[in-house]
Amino acid sequence: MTRADYRAAIAQSGVLARLAAFDPHVAGTPPLALDLPESDIDILCYAPDLEAFAVEVQTAFEAEAGFALRRWREGSAVIATFKALGWDFEIFAQQIPVAQQQGWRHFVVERRLLAVGGAPFHAAVMQLRRDGLKTEPAFAAAQRLPGNPYAAVLALAGAEPAALIAAGFAIHGSA
Repeated sequence: MTRADYRAAIAQSGVLARLAAFDPHVAGTPPLALDLPESDIDILCYAPDLEAFAVEVQTAFEAEAGFALRRWREGSAVIATFKALGWDFEIFAQQIPVAQQQGWRHFVVERRLLAVGGAPFHAAVMQLRRDGLKTEPAFAAAQRLPGNPYAAVLALAGAEPAALIAAGFAIHGSA
């Protein structure tokens, strides 16, 4: 089955409008053009009151196919999932602003790395994803970053593009 472009799916589903009170941000692989057929659309939200958020999300999305709602890490987040327009959607909310959430911080770093590395780096990360790596491990492998790939990618959060280039930003594929 062919699915709509992720932007069309977001617009047609009305998900951002229904979550407007929670500062929704689209993250993950589709906006980075690194999505695979099994990729989902991630929506990150700020919910100072997670219980109120859970009630609002339940009301707004419970009629969607495959709707599920769960608490994560002893109540530190609420996650809702559903299917619409050929996509799986995942809504993730925490009691901290989106800009401070690790998922958003990873997304910003990855977007910056793709901008600095251009098409060759994008191709290398995409091939690593096709080879089976998750997003952060693919970015870390493409840069040969040591240690925990999630921490290694996040450690680049403060690096400006010029600093990345000066530090010898390199592209390593899955060869």
